[in-house]
Amino acid sequence: MQAVRLLGANRLELQYVPTPAPGAREVLIKVEACGICGSDRHMYAGEYPTSTPVTLGHEFAGTVIELGSGVERIRVGQRVTGDPNIACGTCAQCREGRVNLCVMLTAIGVRRDGGFAEYLVMPEGQAHVLPDDLDPAHGAFSEPLACCLHGLDVARIRPGGSVAIFGGGVIGLLMAQLCRLAGATTVILSTRQQPRRDLALRLGATHAVDPNAGDAVAQIRDIVAGGVDVALECAGVPQTFAQSIAAVRRGGAVVIFGVMPQGQAVEVTPFDLLVNEVRLEGAYLNPLTHARAAAMIAAGTLALDPLVSRIVSLAEVPSIIANPPAQGEIKIVARP
Repeated sequence: MQAVRLLGANRLELQYVPTPAPGAREVLIKVEACGICGSDRHMYAGEYPTSTPVTLGHEFAGTVIELGSGVERIRVGQRVTGDPNIACGTCAQCREGRVNLCVMLTAIGVRRDGGFAEYLVMPEGQAHVLPDDLDPAHGAFSEPLACCLHGLDVARIRPGGSVAIFGGGVIGLLMAQLCRLAGATTVILSTRQQPRRDLALRLGATHAVDPNAGDAVAQIRDIVAGGVDVALECAGVPQTFAQSIAAVRRGGAVVIFGVMPQGQAVEVTPFDLLVNEVRLEGAYLNPLTHARAAAMIAAGTLALDPLVSRIVSLAEVPSIIANPPAQGEIKIVARP
């Protein structure tokens, strides 16, 4: 079968590899859609820990075509999405339900072969059933949506509250929709790209600010006097990290969601965090939220079609990951 293989930093190739066979309590799926994520670019650049060689792709959906021994819950022919993050279930963090912090955590498309391939094997427990008539490209949004749901759980957004989102990529645009669904009445998205600001407003954001037009924090504080209740950092760059902290009110919360390169350092002023009692937290991966995400997608709760910039073949994936996103691009989905 064809697969997009990461061979090392800045080495990504489309190769022919043996089609995998499911082991005990595993399922083999025919991959029908796999989204390209910013984390794939970080792994390609050697900025995020991964194994090599490995087939990338952790945002996927497909149809089950074969079962390994002992599989009980999943049937051949079902359309599924896969939670890529596999926890041990026995360490102290897992026993507390914080499976995203498992000391033995491994991930499909990161540590084991993923969805940029014609076929993929995963444990039965990672599979979540989707409707048979669901567009597989929508199913591939389950993983990023699951991560966003964890971010909202951490943020503790309240009905009637205010939120500022920094970053207008797919995560920021999903967050804008989720914040409105959570009851926030003021949702401000900050991004330099006009097409993304326009789309954010169509998807439910109440305001969109342009950092190129002036101080983003000042613009946000003009909209919400004293600062917002919650700031969501979804861009993964030092500038928006600092802006997120500066944009919240006293007693507000900042959730770090965007992925910066491993080892990237930023300045923080502890005194300001202390006297303003700002809650600063990270939201990592999707602890026990994948089923909720799959249910939301199955129900058609979110607008996903506007987020799909284009559908590509596996052959196009290496060059796309090796280059920065094009202007206005949101989510590219590969269909093997």
